[in-house]
Amino acid sequence: MHPKALLEACAELVRLTLKFDHPADAIVSRFFREHRGLGPRERATMAETVYTVLRKKLLFDHLAPSGSGPKERRLAILGFYGPGDFLRSALTEQEVKWLDQCEQVSPKDLMERHRHNLPEWLVQPLKDQLGLEFWPLVETLNQGAGLDLRVNTFKVKRADVQKELAKTGIKAVNTPYSPWGLRIAGKPALNRHEAFVRGDFEVQDEGSQLLAMLLDARRGEMVVDFCAGAGGKTLAIGAAMRSTGRLYAFDTSAHRLDAFKSRLKRSGLSNVHPAAIAHERDDRVKRLTGKIDRVLVDAPCTGLGTLRRNPDLKWRQNLQSVEEMVVKQSAILQSASRLLKSGGRLVYATCSVLQQENEAIAEAFSAANPDFCPLAVGDVLTGLKLDGAQSLCHGGETGQLYLRLWPHRHATDGFFAAVWERQ
Repeated sequence: MHPKALLEACAELVRLTLKFDHPADAIVSRFFREHRGLGPRERATMAETVYTVLRKKLLFDHLAPSGSGPKERRLAILGFYGPGDFLRSALTEQEVKWLDQCEQVSPKDLMERHRHNLPEWLVQPLKDQLGLEFWPLVETLNQGAGLDLRVNTFKVKRADVQKELAKTGIKAVNTPYSPWGLRIAGKPALNRHEAFVRGDFEVQDEGSQLLAMLLDARRGEMVVDFCAGAGGKTLAIGAAMRSTGRLYAFDTSAHRLDAFKSRLKRSGLSNVHPAAIAHERDDRVKRLTGKIDRVLVDAPCTGLGTLRRNPDLKWRQNLQSVEEMVVKQSAILQSASRLLKSGGRLVYATCSVLQQENEAIAEAFSAANPDFCPLAVGDVLTGLKLDGAQSLCHGGETGQLYLRLWPHRHATDGFFAAVWERQ
């Protein structure tokens, strides 16, 4: 595609994305479906340009007024993903001079907000938690995320998948914590790889794999994934159960569960039972009260731990949405806890970095439910023979009460988890 045409397409996609009326990934996917003539290289350039604009929106908003032309074009120029000479061949002489001036701006001369590119309501909560680590986190969030795979250990061994990927030129290394994971550099096309088609692996962040591990589901048990969503953790749990017992995948979105069915078929698992529910008090849930061995509540949340992948979330969330989410999370956790039999395990998890959605929810639940005994996540992971378990945890007298994953520390998305056992 000619540089000028590609830049114009980038600008149009930036314009559509900055409406914030839908998630950025959905807008990008729809644009590509409507423009099927775009090649892989053009799609990659456009997607990365949009995500760069979202990651550095405050900085680009600061620089853009000094340029000329439509704002979305100026933003696309600043965030353009590709060789500088390619971009400059699409620009006017005036635009080239403006871009050169922008690139000469030193980060040390910028205001703090133009360096961190976060909404003000989010800055202080992160500084309170991280102190001097705030800036390393910011740097990591602006770099984008890597690519992790979870090997389907019900079918194959991790080493065998690693060897098969290597034969097709894809280098994969073991993830540092999850015994199921492989980490890949770059973003190779995997959905047509023979091992993927066979169901030998799924794309899944290492942190998400650890949440499934915390449940420690056993053969023959009755287990519920209460907010199954796209089903990634459901499949990991089912594999850990060796396709025995009964694993319910509940979600309020029948559409998400329908999309999950193709993944389930590839996995080879026969113990998973997807079920759409109207809400956390649905009759399907009530019928299982007191009968379940293990429940995972991967609660709906702001998703602010996934900003490397979904930078639009920081602009689409606000304090009000956090408060609304907290009410929903508390209700879901309380309802899900009723499913457990005595001795059963409950895991509450989010992909948020906010204490309101994490520690505060866990502490309130423990206070209101004395029949649920908190388990130290550090001890649980050590019992599972996980290397470096202590470095993944914080909270409590020993600093091991909760799982707390940070992108800049652990190279995962930001995750939280708390674990209880019902007395």
